[in-house]
Amino acid sequence: MRGFYSRKIHSLLGVIPLAFFFIEHMLTNFSAVEGGASGFKDSVLWLNSLPLVLFLEIFLIWLPLLYHGVYGLYIAYQSKPNVNRFNLERNWRYTLQRITGVLTFIFIIWHLFETRVQVALGNVTHEELGGVMHDIVNSPGWLIFYIVGVVAACFHFANGLWSFLVSWGVTVGPRSQRVSSYICLGLFVVVTAMFLISLVTFRSSEFKTAETAFQIVRTVI
Repeated sequence: MRGFYSRKIHSLLGVIPLAFFFIEHMLTNFSAVEGGASGFKDSVLWLNSLPLVLFLEIFLIWLPLLYHGVYGLYIAYQSKPNVNRFNLERNWRYTLQRITGVLTFIFIIWHLFETRVQVALGNVTHEELGGVMHDIVNSPGWLIFYIVGVVAACFHFANGLWSFLVSWGVTVGPRSQRVSSYICLGLFVVVTAMFLISLVTFRSSEFKTAETAFQIVRTVI
């Protein structure tokens, strides 16, 4: 039963609050597409102006992330993929969930070190984070690393949400699970596209190329 409750807590923290943090992070990055460097800077400063922001970060992001990530590594270590014996969709999703979980954990730790930790150490300010991302994604090696990390994180998020709905009894029957599978697949496509577009945006000077293109598309629509 102790293992049962540990897994339930792990599953719950993956959605509340980490899924909300994931979506918020996506929208903050996408503000660079909508508003250029100034739009991204305003979003970052607004987040860090929230009352009790350090308290919110510790108890709603870092501690849940630490538990979910470390216990997730333990689950991945204990897992026994059987895609060689049973080449089924759910087996592949189970295996990819473990693989992307490990990749996502490594990616997030490194990303936090390059951004949030550097701010805490006083090496950069919140206003300079856009420039930090600009330098990172203009290095071909780091750009590939970020693309792999982003795609892994998006899959882990979307497929984890589908697994959460199943394990918590929200989607019980085959039809509801199939519908939620399509919804989560669409969610994976959307969040992946928004994150990757943001990465491309960070590559341009002052993020103007993507901002101009976005304004043209929005005007046409």
